[in-house]
Amino acid sequence: MGRPAAMMRRLRRIPFFRVLAIAEVLVLARRHFQRLDGDDRRRLAELARRGRHLTPAERDELRALVAKFEPRAFAFAAADKFSPVRLPRRFRRYSFE
Repeated sequence: MGRPAAMMRRLRRIPFFRVLAIAEVLVLARRHFQRLDGDDRRRLAELARRGRHLTPAERDELRALVAKFEPRAFAFAAADKFSPVRLPRRFRRYSFE
């Protein structure tokens, strides 16, 4: 990680509302990430670090772990959070807050 003093200088240059938006997205991501148990989180990180060097079975495992994260629900929750207009009801059912 970066040095705390350098990170704070960079954060001060970012407008406050952007910092707030970043924080809200991080909270949403954390909620979705916590849907995975500890073993799944460790395995997801391990597979993600290996990148392109995965076997076909490992790629399938990575897909299954990412599906547990519910990326569609995360995307709609983030869009609903920042959209000035509420998402239509048919999309909001994917938002888990």
